This record gives sequence, structure tokens and C-alpha cells, in this order.
Amino acid sequence: MASSQTKKAAQKRGSDRLSATLRFDGPVEVVSQVSPQRARALAVRGIEVVRDLLDRFPRRYLDMSQVVTIAQATIGLSCTLVARIYETKVKKPRRNLNILEITLLDSTGTLIVTCFNQPWLADKLHKDDLVSVSGTIEFNYGFKRMTNPILTHLEEAGEAHGIIQAFHGSINKLSPSIVKRMIAHALEEVRGLYDPLPLSLRERYRLCSRYQAYRAIHFPESIEEVDMARRRLLYEELFFLELQLITEQRVHAERFPGFEQGANEALVNELAQVLPFELTSEQACARDEIWADMAVPKAMDRLLLGDVGTGKTIVAFCALVCAARHGHQAVMVGPTEILVKQYARSLGPLLDRLGVSWCLLTSTTPTDEKERSLQALAEGQVSICFGTHAVFEPSVQFADCSFVCFDEQQRFGVEQREALLAKAPGADVLSMSATPIPRSLALALYGTTAISYLRRPPQIKSSRTTTVLPFTEEGVAYDAVRAALSRGEQAYVVCPLIGIPTKDLLASDEEESEDEQIEYALVEFGLESDAFNTETAGSGQASRFTAAEQHAEILQGQVFPSARVALLHGRLAAEEKSAIMEAFRAGEIDVLVSTTIIEVGIDVPNATVMIIEDADRFGLAQLHQLRGRVGRGEKPGQVYLVTRSKAPAALERLRAMEVTEDGFELSEIDLAQRKEGDVFGARQHGQAALRLVNVVRDRAVIEAAYQDAYDIIYNDTLSEAERAILERERSMVACRLNKERN
Repeated sequence: MASSQTKKAAQKRGSDRLSATLRFDGPVEVVSQVSPQRARALAVRGIEVVRDLLDRFPRRYLDMSQVVTIAQATIGLSCTLVARIYETKVKKPRRNLNILEITLLDSTGTLIVTCFNQPWLADKLHKDDLVSVSGTIEFNYGFKRMTNPILTHLEEAGEAHGIIQAFHGSINKLSPSIVKRMIAHALEEVRGLYDPLPLSLRERYRLCSRYQAYRAIHFPESIEEVDMARRRLLYEELFFLELQLITEQRVHAERFPGFEQGANEALVNELAQVLPFELTSEQACARDEIWADMAVPKAMDRLLLGDVGTGKTIVAFCALVCAARHGHQAVMVGPTEILVKQYARSLGPLLDRLGVSWCLLTSTTPTDEKERSLQALAEGQVSICFGTHAVFEPSVQFADCSFVCFDEQQRFGVEQREALLAKAPGADVLSMSATPIPRSLALALYGTTAISYLRRPPQIKSSRTTTVLPFTEEGVAYDAVRAALSRGEQAYVVCPLIGIPTKDLLASDEEESEDEQIEYALVEFGLESDAFNTETAGSGQASRFTAAEQHAEILQGQVFPSARVALLHGRLAAEEKSAIMEAFRAGEIDVLVSTTIIEVGIDVPNATVMIIEDADRFGLAQLHQLRGRVGRGEKPGQVYLVTRSKAPAALERLRAMEVTEDGFELSEIDLAQRKEGDVFGARQHGQAALRLVNVVRDRAVIEAAYQDAYDIIYNDTLSEAERAILERERSMVACRLNKERN
């Protein structure tokens, strides 16, 4: 009888675990606090199942044991304190400058908090509200003060668990307190769910269960619990991502056996005759790695990472010719018409000397020329095609394409890549990027993709200086442009691609954007860095094109009245963009005001000065690519990074541009300062949003997760039950990954 009862109890536990696991990936409406109206609000933000809700981690934590009183706060040191609002005042001493002054009181004293360009905060803060502030203590005019601290409504956070207070963000106007209650009820619904990680891995790394991790990350009792939860969820996120990426690549390799198109000595000698210079050792090494991949009957999947000006294009050229010499076709795709026309301008004559036929396909290719090229490609009469997004069109067909190169590959979506590769089954694929990334990040984003690196430029270029200027000293940059124009040289003025609105760091009812959700994904415990205190230059959110147009008008009318100023941005018609670039290249334009459309592929040696407006709004990698447009010839280049920001972290980041020209070093600095989940500053097309990963701090975890996933796929020692649970979770990850890609 006892045995029968024990068996029934075990069956019930198993049934409960299965039910909890199914609810984890079931509709969010199963949570008692989620009404149909709230479910619709959540769905707008992509939260459709319980898992999605539980994956909305707290945006920050407050260790109540570290809170000090105003009297205890030490001048010059960072601290966190809790106090009530006594009053708020908004001042506007000049145009584009708003100052919010908040007076806080506790039982020991008074603190004055100053927030720049955040006047809307005054409407959200009321007398007697209880808030926490984290920042550096200053002393001026008889009072202790903080400037632009991290400020949070404590009432919005709900009850603290233990000494740790977790702060959740709002979701589509559902307040943080409502979100927190929904998450608490969701945790009850999935109590006891199955753990998809094999027991051997959990024991090896001493990881807690999945349920324990979710419980601890949302409602921690201690700092140690936050760390425990993060370790588990971080590893899980990486492990299943790597498992899916490696599985995809294995399936692709089995489905498409690939071409055998290796190089020989004759090709090496032939290329040496036409190339205008000898390849560097790095370029030759990358070329040989690519040729070696092309020689085996397995579709190549290789990423060529090279700093600005390191010669990626000439390495790709060697691969294009290799495919052509084997009687196949090859295509090289670029993100902009300007860049693709530069391929034709620089590589076309070399192909002509080799007797290799080629064509150019862009949106502005004349109809009759395009029809001839389409027919020639379909019949195999043309060996190499240089193209923009036009090559993705159904009308473009190849007779026998064996090699595809994507330049600036992160600018192409997965559907676009797949559309082209469907026309070239089994083709070797070379992706190129001028965004240098470390191996750890490459593993996290690309799985088993092989990587070749180009770190050094092929020759010593002319000197180039980079100077960070406050907005009030922009006249220095204008003087440099005038001096360059007097020498017959040219200049760029770059405006931000996207204006960044002021971010509300207050845990309020205001909705966060998806990018903000990534930015706040589980910040490392403790006082957050000054990177959160970024100032902005005003609350206006005019379109980037209007801003660029206005700036061009000011430069032409007031700053450089005798110069020829032109405007270039992505909204212009393709023909107009091409005409402007040709005029600039020909010296018919003195100052080119542009968005980041000039980031890649622009080679005008006579352009020697670049001014980048609001430089703090760009990532270091993007700034590095932009400044690569000057100092390309024999004349020295000058780059001026103009910023309105006074935030120490923002200025420190920009000053890194003054001291190094190494793109890989800048990438490390940029990544080290980013928060978890924010890989390139925005989601990449075709890549997963890494919610918890900091690729600099978590390198060892990335490497371990990759190796563990690889071993399980190629050296499977799991039990049948473990394999089934693992496969179910991998399929869930595949669905989410495909959803993000599309």
C-alpha cells in the first residue's frame, strides 16, 4: 500500500513538473495577474508566453545594507542614499539648457540633486516621494550635492526581499509594480519546471536549477543570490545559443557539400602580375586560409575581420578570381551603391587585365545594361558580379555561382542572405566586416564560423590626429576646415544617423524602447557607472535628415559662405547620391555634410578634415570607421569629435580615440563599457539579442559554453531523456532566434 502511494506521489510530482514546464512556454494569460487587456499590452512588446515575461529581468538592484544617510555621505566618493523629496525647481538659464534642482531630506540633513536637460522629471517627482539616488557627493554653496545621479522611486519597486531591492522596468505603460506582481505570479505557475541543462554540466559548473535562478534574479535575498542566478542564466543563454548555431551550421554543411576550387601556383603567379602591390604577410595568410577552405568539398563559412584600411577588398578579390578560374561564377555584395561602384572602379581594371568578365548591378544601372547583365549571368557568360541589394531580386539568376562575398555583412538581414544563397546552393561564403571584434564575441554571434584577421594596414599612411572638442569650442574645427580649403583640400561634416532622446532613468510608468530594454538588461550589481548619466543636447527629436539639412544651410550661409557645401544622406535618390559623391571625388564640392552613409567605401584622398557632430552618440567602432575617410593619401588628416556631453564616462570613451588608431583596441574599450546585452549598441540583423552577456567580462563562459555545445553535438553521451529535454529547449531557442532574425 505504501509502495503504491509512493508511486502515485512520484507520478503526481512528474505530472506537476511537466505541467509547469508546459506553462513556462504557454500563453502568458495563464498567469493570474495577466488580464486580456494586460496580455495585449505585453504582446505589443513581444511578450506572448510566460518565459518572455520571466526574461524581463530587473533593470538594477539596490543593496539596502550599503545605503548611507546624508550626514554619512563622504564628499568625493560615490554612494547610495534614500531620502524624501522636499521640493523641485526647473531653471532655464539659456536656450537648450534645462536644469532641474531637487531638494532631498532625511533625518540627518539636506542633499541638492541637479539634473541637466531632464525637465520632464519634474512632472514625475512630487513632494514627500521616497527615492534612492546613487552618485558622487560634491559640496558647493553650503550643501552636499549630486549631479545627474541614478534616481529611482522606491514606492514603484514594491516590497524588498531581504536587503536587496530589485527594480523592474515598465512594459507598455504597465507600471513596474504591476510588472513585478505579474512576475511573482508567473514564478508560482512554473514552480518545479524541468531543467534543460544536463546534470553533468550543472554539477561541473555548480549551477543552480533554472527555477531557482529565475526566483533569485527577480526576488533575491542577497548579493550572492543575484550572482548565483546570473551565472546560471548566463551560461544557459550562451549554451543553447551555441547549440543552435552549431546545429544550423552542421545541417547546412550536410545539405550542401560545396565546391572544390582551390588555388594553385599558376593562380598565385597570375595575381602577382596584376596586383599593384605585394600582399602583406597578414593579407597573404588570410588569402591562404580562404583558398584552403575553398579547396575542400564543404561549403565555406568564413568571416574576414579587418580594421579600416587593412586591405580586406584585395583579399576578397583573390577569392573571386579563384572561383572564376575554376569556371564558376562569383558575386560580391556591398551595402551601398557608393561602395559597390568603388569595387568596380578599383577591381574592374584588374579583372580586365586577367581577362575575367564582370558586371555591375545596382538600382541605378540603366535598364538595357541591366538586362544584358541579367542574361549574361543566367547563361554563365559573366564570371563576377559586383552588386548592391539589387542582386537579391528574383530576376537575378546565376548559371553556376560558387562563391559569395558579403562586405559589411552585419548590414544584411538573414532573409536577404538566404535569398542570395538560394541562388547559389553550396557556394563558399566569405563575410567581411570592418568592425573588429574579439574571438569571444565572434563565438557568441557566429558559432563555428571560421575567422581570419587583418590587424595592420598594408602601408604607413599619412599622419592623422583626432581631437575631442566641447561644443563651445567647435570654432577650432571650423578654422581647420578653412585652412584646408585654402590649401585646395576638402572636408566632411558628419551628423548623427539617429538622434537619441533623453532616457528616463527613473523607474516610472513611461515605456522603455526595445533598445533601452537591452541597455538595462541586468546591470552588474553595485553602483552603476557614470555611463548611465549621459547628457543629451536637448529634448528635440527632429528627424536626422532635417537636422542635417539645417546644419548644411548654417555652414553654407554663416560658416563657410564662399565654399561649395553639399548634403548627402540615405533618403536621397540613388542617382542623386552618386552624382554628389562623384562631384566630391572630382573636387567640385568643398565641404560634404553627411550622415553615416560615408562610413564605408569612400576613398577621396584630397579630403583631409572631418568634423563629427555629437560624437558621443556614436560607438567607437563607428567613429573609427568614419575617421578612416580622411588621411587616406599623402596629406595628413584631422578629425574633430564635437560633443555637448559633460558626462565623465562619455568623455573618457571619446578620448580613447585621441590616443589609439588600433580598431581592435577601441573595440575592446567599447565592449568593456557596454552593459550586458548591448553588443554593438543595437541589435544586429540575424543575431540573437544577448540579454545577459558582457563579452569582455564573460569570455571564459562564452568559450566554455561553445566547447560544451560542440562536444554534445559531435560526442553525444547524454541519456535519452536528457537528449529529449535538450532538443526541446534547442527547438524553442531556434524559434526565438528565427523570430528575431526576421
